[in-house]
This record gives sequence, C-alpha cells and structure tokens, in this order.
Amino acid sequence: MSEEAKEDAQRIEDLVIANRILAQQGVLDGFGHVSVRSAQNPRHYFMSQSRAPELVSAEDIMEYDEDSQPLDLQGRRQYGERYIHGEILRARPDVNAVIHSHSLSVIPFGISRIALRPICHMAGFLSPSSPVFEIREAEGENNSMLVLKKATGAALATKLGGSPVVLMRGHGNAVVGSTLQIAVFRAIYTEVNARLQSQALTMGEIVYLNEFEAANVDAINQRAIMRPWELWKRKAMGA
Repeated sequence: MSEEAKEDAQRIEDLVIANRILAQQGVLDGFGHVSVRSAQNPRHYFMSQSRAPELVSAEDIMEYDEDSQPLDLQGRRQYGERYIHGEILRARPDVNAVIHSHSLSVIPFGISRIALRPICHMAGFLSPSSPVFEIREAEGENNSMLVLKKATGAALATKLGGSPVVLMRGHGNAVVGSTLQIAVFRAIYTEVNARLQSQALTMGEIVYLNEFEAANVDAINQRAIMRPWELWKRKAMGA
C-alpha cells in the first residue's frame, strides 16, 4: 500500500471520528456534514452518505470527484449540500477539511449587523471577523436556503475567500482547516465564541482580541491540536 493510500485510510478513520465528536459536542445534530480531501487524488474528497453524523461509520464513507459526484454510490443517499464541500475544496488548495453545521449560537450573527469576532483566546482564528453569505445574491429571492447547486457552492466559496469560517444567513456556517483536527477545533470554538459573544453583548462594550493576539494564539492552538482531539475522541468514541 502506498503512503498516500495509508494516509487516505487514516483520513477516513478520522472522518468517522470527526462526525461523532461534532455530534457529541453539540455542533452537529441530525443534520450537518464533514468532508476531508483525498491524499491520493487531491481533487477528490471523502464524505459520508446522507445520515445523522453521530451514526456515521466507515461503511458510510464515499469518495467524490471534483464535481461532487460519487465514484461508487451503491444505492446510498447523498447529502444534497455536498457542493459546499466540493467547491470550497476546489477554491482553497490550502484546505483539507470542510464542516457544515447549523450551529445554533452562530446563526444570530448571520442575520444581524453584529459581526462574529474573537472574544476568547481559543477563537483567535475568527479575526478580524467572519464574512456572511447571502444566498439571495446567488439565487435570488425565490431560493430554498440550501446549497444544492454547484454554482451556489462556488458563490459560497468566493464569499469564504481566505477566511476559516463563513456564516450562512439564516442557515448555519461552513468551517475549514488544513487538517480535519483543526477544522473540528474551529467548528467547536466558533460555536463557543458565538455563545460567549452573545452573552457579553448584554453586558455592554466588548474588548475583542486584536489582530496580533488573535494570530499568536491561533498559531499556538494549532500546534497543540491533538490535545483536545484526543479528549474529544475518547468522549465521542468511548473509552
């Protein structure tokens, strides 16, 4: 087995774990999905068939091509919003994992004039603020709120730009990372930061992290990423 094949086997194993972690941590529920880029074919990615993240197993994982079409469907159902993943991975070669969630604490920041900004040191990656995707700009007023077309996924990827997080008005968010572990960390702490920021807004003026604090602590957190991953994995998969 080639090194790339071994790496893909590990990525698939971690993809199952990531689904379980995000469900256990309350970022995903019956909905939402996670993808990881293939090491053997970087234009392709892996993602589960359509099912609740907490129930995902290795047998559910499918390989998708660069147009978000499955290589071997085998009668399994697909996530309709797989274009979120395919188009972000196409636009961002630095990204190897994408998470789409309906993280509840985050949604208010996509429908208000209050920007989601880092207020705690675990969320330095949110600096300076997260862009908001307005689906009406891509599909007009008569839309489904869902990213069910390749063109809409491309518009979402454009709005994401070089950021780690893009909010989706009235819907949720997409979070990316250079590794699956980093993407999971960011998805969890995007939710945490949003919850804390909402609480702080009731108290008056907020002191946000400045760009230097945010960049410094983000670099530190990425170097220590396996520390929370091992804990979350133990909790989600069982001792």
